[in-house]
Amino acid sequence: MSDQVCPCGSGRTLATCCGRYHDGAPAPDADALMRSRYSAYVLELGTYLKATWHPDTCPANLELDATPRPQWLGLAVKSHTPLDAQHATVEFVARYKLNGRAFKLHELSHFEKVDGRWLYVAGEMPD
Repeated sequence: MSDQVCPCGSGRTLATCCGRYHDGAPAPDADALMRSRYSAYVLELGTYLKATWHPDTCPANLELDATPRPQWLGLAVKSHTPLDAQHATVEFVARYKLNGRAFKLHELSHFEKVDGRWLYVAGEMPD
């Protein structure tokens, strides 16, 4: 893992970027958590995704093993907006291919800090 480039697009290695959060370190802000969650989708780390999802909104099944699986192509963070000490939003575009067709997921994600850890609450598709 140490030499692998992090899927989040930071240009750093996975070990020095999102990998440390996957290994249990708390993300310092909602932007870092969102990037680590994107990397977790790429790497199919369902346990991490569930652990960083707010319990009130976490689905029972993430369906990471669904076929066909998306091929994640890249992440662009458009904005990170702290709302207060416990709440923030991150707007991003994630590109992927499914069955050879290109798609993009454009989302405004909502995050909440609970017991010292940022959690993903929900997302909406901006206009």
